[in-house]
Amino acid sequence: MEPTLSIRELLFTLLLKVGVASSIAALLARWNTFRRVLFTEERDADQKLKLMLFLVPALIVGVILRLYRPAAYQFADLSLEGAFLMGLLGGRVVGPIGGAIITIPTLMAHEWLAMPAAATAGLLGGIIRQLIPDKEDLWNFGPFTFLNIPKAVMRMLRNAEVMWEMLPLLTCVGLELGRVALVMATKPKWLFALDAQWNWKLCLVVLGTLMSVAAPLKIWNNTRIEMNLERHQQLLLRARMDALSSQINPHFLFNTLNTVSALIRMDPDTARGVVLKLSNILRRLLRKHETFVPLREELSFIDDYLDIEVARFGEDNLDIVKQIGEDTLETFIPSMLLQPIVENSLKHGLAPKLGGGRIFLRTANRDGRLHIEIEDNGVGISEEKLPHVYVEGIGLSNVRERLRVLYGTDFNLDISSHEGQGTKIRIDVPQLVPVIPEVSVF
Repeated sequence: MEPTLSIRELLFTLLLKVGVASSIAALLARWNTFRRVLFTEERDADQKLKLMLFLVPALIVGVILRLYRPAAYQFADLSLEGAFLMGLLGGRVVGPIGGAIITIPTLMAHEWLAMPAAATAGLLGGIIRQLIPDKEDLWNFGPFTFLNIPKAVMRMLRNAEVMWEMLPLLTCVGLELGRVALVMATKPKWLFALDAQWNWKLCLVVLGTLMSVAAPLKIWNNTRIEMNLERHQQLLLRARMDALSSQINPHFLFNTLNTVSALIRMDPDTARGVVLKLSNILRRLLRKHETFVPLREELSFIDDYLDIEVARFGEDNLDIVKQIGEDTLETFIPSMLLQPIVENSLKHGLAPKLGGGRIFLRTANRDGRLHIEIEDNGVGISEEKLPHVYVEGIGLSNVRERLRVLYGTDFNLDISSHEGQGTKIRIDVPQLVPVIPEVSVF
């Protein structure tokens, strides 16, 4: 039997034990593969094997350290706690097998009861996992769950309702008491227990066992909550982007179809060409939704759209001037960013104008940001209406909202207009370029 520890030594050892368990949990939580395996409720055989491969090596190292330096590294042995935790997470197969593997080094030290004890702890964890109807209740087990014991008793007596997180707590207590009982009833070297004595210090040891199981669960539960929040934010972002796009696309399509219907009577040949351009546009709109596209692709989309508008206004009435920086063509911008702005220039700026109209489209990369200018020489916007363009206009309000959703506050959208002279819209966003993955040769 190991020498009796003083109260100070026992407290220090228990603190180190809980610290080691928490550190291992925090380290594993940083790996995406481990998180995917851990937070999958229904696991196949490969995922169960991965779960053991993540947990078993660190626990084996702890057992070996304790065997190598029994006096210095007693806190490192988490075999019973680790096996029980694997059972809670992985089920009745992962727990016993993992517990048996962890305790293989103890056989060399003739600790014959270590493997059966760890396997039993893993099996009990797996049975508890199977018994709990809602697996979410497993994550409610935390370091201070024991404070809810009076509440659980009252709920049981009044409503016959079970607080399932009490089951792992009671099992942890039973496992530690059973380990101490085995150590006291058999040869001391057949099983390791920290300060195996029937006295008040056993309460501290039991509390340390509880904390060593509950702390990793709490750390992983916090990580799980963060992942769920992130996933919900992504789903919300996707839903908002889809809602905004659903407002833009019909608005654009209806105007385009009106243009085609007008051309069919006046110029069938031109109408045929417009239909081909429209088919390109529809192909773009109906394919899988993309949040970002290269500027080159967006400009090609604008070309098809403007070809339709040139056919509508006439080549003499609409002039398109492009000043596109070559280094901007592969920069990624939000899909359908330019079309609503160009459409606004045509519909509200140039359509009411009696003479010919001109649209300038300029792009440049400066200081790591993409600068876009869309300018027209149309009728402009009055000073009274200018503050309300984001509220009254579908196109610009959607553009600004999409930029805000995608970039937060890291974008600029500026509108300057003079009545009777035209309107200029400036956009600058962070420069996004495609990342070409490295190809590894094995």
